[in-house]
Amino acid sequence: MKTGLIIRHVPFEGIAGYREPIEAAGYHLERIDVADPAFSTLDLRQPDLLIMMGGPMGVYEQERYPWIRCQLRRLALRLELDRPTLGVCFGAQMIAAALGAQVYRGPVSEVGFHQLQIAEIPAAGPLRHLDGVPLLHWHSDSFELPEGAELLASSKLYRHQAFRRGVNTLGLQFHAEMGVDERFHAWTASWPEDIAASGTTVERLRDDHDRHGPRAVKAGQSMIAEWLTTLH
Repeated sequence: MKTGLIIRHVPFEGIAGYREPIEAAGYHLERIDVADPAFSTLDLRQPDLLIMMGGPMGVYEQERYPWIRCQLRRLALRLELDRPTLGVCFGAQMIAAALGAQVYRGPVSEVGFHQLQIAEIPAAGPLRHLDGVPLLHWHSDSFELPEGAELLASSKLYRHQAFRRGVNTLGLQFHAEMGVDERFHAWTASWPEDIAASGTTVERLRDDHDRHGPRAVKAGQSMIAEWLTTLH
């Protein structure tokens, strides 16, 4: 059986809806938190699939979170080997940084459900499943497109929303894994300032979650399922 490792940066940002298609593709998934003492000893080149989820920290906060520097160093070794790697939100920013791109604080907070501007099909590849689907966005950081990477999607506020390098490396700024997971309510309780800064309200965000969430997760699962078939 193929192995998959989930790196979780905070307890309430897990793999959520992406678990189903990854396990259906034959991966045995294990998870480690960055707070686990064993995290610093892991060779990130080993798993057949590496999945890095989100978190409220910034890649540039390495003095506050020393594990970021350690993770970036080991992630770069994996990417040099072109081993299958998926990054979501902060995880995508980590991929960009490990590939030498700048990650920085963005001009605005982007929180809420809205559609992406997807690259033209077939160039969009598996992201074609997301076309026309409102998805959850929750971030205020962004990144430059890494050298050799292909831009797959943008939003009205942030140009760099998704990229791939070859077929094995996929970075997703948005959260197509979220929409039916109860941890969403922990997000709204933990970061009300992000919601206010984006110009929406907790009530509207929860209503949009109930209205758009199931369709968003279904589209996200189709995207991941197709991406996994292209890996080598």
